[in-house]
Amino acid sequence: MSSRNSKYDRKALFGWAMYDFANSAFTTLVVTFIYATYFTQAIAPDEITGTILWSRAITICGLTVALASPFLGAMADQGGHRERYLLFFTLTAVICTAMLYRILPGQVLPALIWFSIANIAFELGCVFYNAFLPDIAPPEKIGSTSGLGWGIGYIGGLIAMFLAMISMVNPETPWFGLSRELGENIRATNLLVAAWFALFSLPLFLLVKEKRLARPIPFSPAAVFRRLGDTFKQIGRYRQIFRFLLARLIYNDGLITIFAFGGIYAAGTFGFSFKEIMLFGIVLNITAGLGAFAFGYCDDRLGGRTTILISIVGLIIASLLALAATEKIWLWLAGILIGIFSGPNQSASRSLLARMTPPAMENEFFGFFAFSGKFTAFLGPFILGILTEVFGSQRLGMSTVLLMFIGGGLLLLRVDEREGLAVSGRYGNR
Repeated sequence: MSSRNSKYDRKALFGWAMYDFANSAFTTLVVTFIYATYFTQAIAPDEITGTILWSRAITICGLTVALASPFLGAMADQGGHRERYLLFFTLTAVICTAMLYRILPGQVLPALIWFSIANIAFELGCVFYNAFLPDIAPPEKIGSTSGLGWGIGYIGGLIAMFLAMISMVNPETPWFGLSRELGENIRATNLLVAAWFALFSLPLFLLVKEKRLARPIPFSPAAVFRRLGDTFKQIGRYRQIFRFLLARLIYNDGLITIFAFGGIYAAGTFGFSFKEIMLFGIVLNITAGLGAFAFGYCDDRLGGRTTILISIVGLIIASLLALAATEKIWLWLAGILIGIFSGPNQSASRSLLARMTPPAMENEFFGFFAFSGKFTAFLGPFILGILTEVFGSQRLGMSTVLLMFIGGGLLLLRVDEREGLAVSGRYGNR
């Protein structure tokens, strides 16, 4: 088995993994648990209206990322400036997250605008971050390396959640002179996220060096569109990649819906308090981190496709349990299962594409990866919002995730991983 890099550059590996550690605070505290719940309960007029508006914001973010990511990825491959794009989107996400601290109850539109810009920047940054993976690890270790990144990311989210809990959310007298009036202690968690994201992303920019093109092509929109057109013309050659991306288009929408509305569902349907949601988030991060670590090694041995299929079966079981639950204990069990299988699902998806992507096309194909994760991402949240509005029930709204997991799993069965690996050229003759 041949590889472009036969061993780890451990400093680069550390820097790359620390970016997962850094940005997970945003997904954990802002997107999933604290700010999403605070928006529906304190900023919006009521929980149902808040759920509907939040679903619209997630929809807009998803469509924006889907449309922009392939173009930006191709542009980065053409010019060889992956680090610059990543730095720009990281700074944008950090600044806009900090601005959420200023949003007071009732200020619905500013809250949605700042959140949406931060979320879009976060997602577009991930295009370029993920594209570093094939350069960080040899193909035979991509699964465990991707799992390591996801696992460290969940640890980062866990620690950030713990700090927010003990210093801002739980104490009767919050730290740093914060007040509970107008939810200042909850709003301040956004400042924690912004500082966390900025500080712990620094190792990537200091330690990971992009492999520059020998002759970078000067940027021009026409050349970028031609490159994308050439890729589509070769869809027959890269058919396994596109089959995989089509499957991910569906099953990842189920995960997006769970992450965006998990805290909202727990609070609205089961009456979880902020403290319980924080603890729920900690347990979810612990189990997700363990799952990502463990299944990363299974990924190297069983392959990405098999690992993803196993995770989808687990997510289907967890979703059924969450929807049927009538007591909190069963929702806790469902959350643990979701954590165990969501980490491997995301990690193995990233590693499978990294294995099947030809050299010098990483940014472009990870742009399509983001596209596949976001183009239909509006469907789950949008349908959830519609069902919640029509039936006045978050439980019926959350039922949309089952169809996403089942449909995505069936499409994934059509992917031939061996053919995809052979076409990539990363493994030589096998």
